[in-house]
Amino acid sequence: MKIALIGATGFVGTAVLAELLDRKHQVTALVRNPAKVEARANLTAQALDVNDAARVAAAVRGHDAVISAFNPGWDVADLYDKFLQGSAAIERGVEASGVKRLLVVGGAGSLFVAPGVQMVDTPEFASHVPPNIIPGAKAARDALTALRGNTALEWTFLSPPALLAPGERSGKYRVGGDNLLMAEGQPAGISVADLAVAIVDEVENPRHVRERFTVARL
Repeated sequence: MKIALIGATGFVGTAVLAELLDRKHQVTALVRNPAKVEARANLTAQALDVNDAARVAAAVRGHDAVISAFNPGWDVADLYDKFLQGSAAIERGVEASGVKRLLVVGGAGSLFVAPGVQMVDTPEFASHVPPNIIPGAKAARDALTALRGNTALEWTFLSPPALLAPGERSGKYRVGGDNLLMAEGQPAGISVADLAVAIVDEVENPRHVRERFTVARL
């Protein structure tokens, strides 16, 4: 497939890029600084301002699917607003491009921990997560809410589990829906390499079109 990957040099994006290339997909890495993208076969790097929907449309046009691992950076000022601004421009740009398939990598904060209670709104989240990350988690939650209203795109929103860390690729994972996955009474985790496996699996074989899902290690 021909895949446009937004945010290819970030923590998640780097793992997704490696997984896509290992599976022999043709990838356009859309990043702030193309010089940070190491040259590899089947890979083209291109600069992109994600806040410009017209440029997003031009950059992704002609691809089979778009994967967005967009994050403006946890330490930027006005993170909430910049996260939502970029997310909305990506959504509008992909829709204008004619590409139907969009997979968005979101956060775990919007997963439910009890009926009607999302993790981002709990005291435990506020006490365990660095303060600079909380606006981004809330923005990711609101970006999902906005995306749920889009009936033009064949979108998917993938929330990682509560614990996402470097680690080996097992190629295995379990799947959940809107609720936080647990392991022996504690929030579950996954390696970023296995999260990338789940992302590319969903692009290759869509099973959650116009849905959010989550994954965790077996």
